[in-house]
Amino acid sequence: MNNQKVLVIDDEKHIVELLRFNLETDGYEVDFSYDGFDGFIKAKENRPDLILLDWMLPNISGIEVLKKIREDKDLKEVPVIMITAKNMENDKVEGLDVGADDYITKPFSLKELRARINSVMRRYHNTADQVDQGVLSIGNVVLDLNKHLVTKAGEKVDLTLKEFDLLKLLLQNKGKVMSRNELLDKIWGYEYYGETRTVDVHIRYLRKKIEDESKAEKYIETIRGLGYKID
Repeated sequence: MNNQKVLVIDDEKHIVELLRFNLETDGYEVDFSYDGFDGFIKAKENRPDLILLDWMLPNISGIEVLKKIREDKDLKEVPVIMITAKNMENDKVEGLDVGADDYITKPFSLKELRARINSVMRRYHNTADQVDQGVLSIGNVVLDLNKHLVTKAGEKVDLTLKEFDLLKLLLQNKGKVMSRNELLDKIWGYEYYGETRTVDVHIRYLRKKIEDESKAEKYIETIRGLGYKID
């Protein structure tokens, strides 16, 4: 048993039972809910290690649940994988924009879902369990690896797990151009079907948080056709 808790929020009972059986077989402790409002309450009460969240839910949509999770001080760092039949690119981008750690569309294979869960959980716990590795910085932005903290001019900057990992990787490779595919491979940890726009979405949000347009602060440079770098 790994004693990690997964909360499944999906209104399709057969999907919930399928996920519950397979996750429990893999050693997870599984809780579930069939609607958005109840699912968020259960997340607040039990703080799971991972949330599998459907988009189309009764009472509150999955995207609204995700917004509430990312705004909640106790839940905002919990990884969330959206599972949904909404498979248009704009839907995926919206989910990632709001703060989903990953996105898988129905119908899905259990093998693929396991790979995505393992990748998200591995990244999450590797970051949470980091030992003292020092401090990385650029301009007035400081990333403390030991405290898992980012500050800008001394003020805390709230980053999602992927944003933190992206900033860390770019800082650790100062001056090196990192391709979108390379960032996908290192941050997402598996083949992401060439959806490099995922990287662009996260970079855009990271820039909004660490750069100051009014002062022309540009820490992350886009190298046209190649990728990104920090100097």
